[in-house]
Amino acid sequence: MITLNLMNSTEFKEYLNSAIKSYADNNVQSGNWSEQESFSKATEQYAQLLPDGEKTANNKLFTIRSDGQEVGMIWLALKPNNKGFIYDIKIREDYRGRGFGKQAMEDIEKVGREFGIKSIGLHVFANNQIARSLYEKLGYKETSIVMAKEI
Repeated sequence: MITLNLMNSTEFKEYLNSAIKSYADNNVQSGNWSEQESFSKATEQYAQLLPDGEKTANNKLFTIRSDGQEVGMIWLALKPNNKGFIYDIKIREDYRGRGFGKQAMEDIEKVGREFGIKSIGLHVFANNQIARSLYEKLGYKETSIVMAKEI
């Protein structure tokens, strides 16, 4: 059993520091960005998406807890036309493989319904097979695919 609690400012600062690094690293691994530019690009994108931090309008950043322990986080953005978008979900390494990610994804759908959301989208890097498998099991379908080739 998990709970989703809105992040406080301390939790948000901790999240933001790790999220920027992780997003930069994922974009380098995926071949989207060079290592030299990755940190500044990731920082810029987070600043655009969350200009007011955890209090940014139409963004709900939750700490995922199990028995009072922080096990991860999930970020749901409320978009026009009754749509939502999960910008991030992370389960701490020492809590992975216990179903917390699946449960958080199911719980965020309930939260979304409370806000009138009719569909939720997300992005997953192609090399993240574990996440892709989870999303497919939860009923997510590919809606577009970006392909690249090194030449």
